[in-house]
Amino acid sequence: MTGIGFRKDFAEEFLQENQLKVDFIEVAPENWMGIGGYWKKLFKEVLKDYPLYTHGLSLSVGSPEELDFSFLEKIKQFLKETNARIYSEHLSFSKCENAHLYDLLPIPFTEQAVKHVSEKIKSVQDFLERKIAIEIVSYYTPVAAEMKEIEFINAILQESDCELLLDVNNIYVNAFNHQYDAKNFIDHLPLERVSYIHMAGHEKVEEDLIIDTHGQDIIDPVYGLFEYTIRKMGRSVPVLLERDFNIPELKDLQKEVNQLNIIKANALQKKFAHAS
Repeated sequence: MTGIGFRKDFAEEFLQENQLKVDFIEVAPENWMGIGGYWKKLFKEVLKDYPLYTHGLSLSVGSPEELDFSFLEKIKQFLKETNARIYSEHLSFSKCENAHLYDLLPIPFTEQAVKHVSEKIKSVQDFLERKIAIEIVSYYTPVAAEMKEIEFINAILQESDCELLLDVNNIYVNAFNHQYDAKNFIDHLPLERVSYIHMAGHEKVEEDLIIDTHGQDIIDPVYGLFEYTIRKMGRSVPVLLERDFNIPELKDLQKEVNQLNIIKANALQKKFAHAS
């Protein structure tokens, strides 16, 4: 299965022209909860034909304050009404003292943060009555790190017993910026926890700095890391193409979707061929 982030920028064209053939769509619940009128009608139309995955922006599991259960109640209702298959969020914090920061900031790699975040994720899963998938975010400077990033992530996955949304581009961006081996990082993740994969583009702004933007085409090294990941996993999982701005014509998005499908099929074929 390969999907697309469903955006109002191309929603009408997506429904009417059938140029982009995907298996599912993904939305941020915050952008669609409580809408009415034309957009509610259009959203209902697309849900008739496509399974829904959701990728939240406001849970902020790294924030020091308690969870916002009134917000979670709205999320729970939205997931139920839309029959959403997955609710995913970011391993980050995006608000502090109830002020939204409008960015996904890194959490310190510490044992204390592991316990804090894991307890929050467990509370969310208990409240929603489902497991959630947590995404490893891109970051540009570590904050008060007392342990390695991979140790931090694996500890949270283990303690919270949540699933993993694996953004391959984020791994590539972090590996480039912080000078570690992306494939080795993939090797040390619990890939059995991966519920689905994100693929996106980025922008190189300096010789030693790239920024995760979701506004450019996927580059060959990221495709290569995607193939490596699928072969390492040895199984097929849903893959989402993220494109948040600089959105090209749908036929061009279809080319990236096709490329993802080809790479995934070839990677699995090679995996099974070597196994036999």
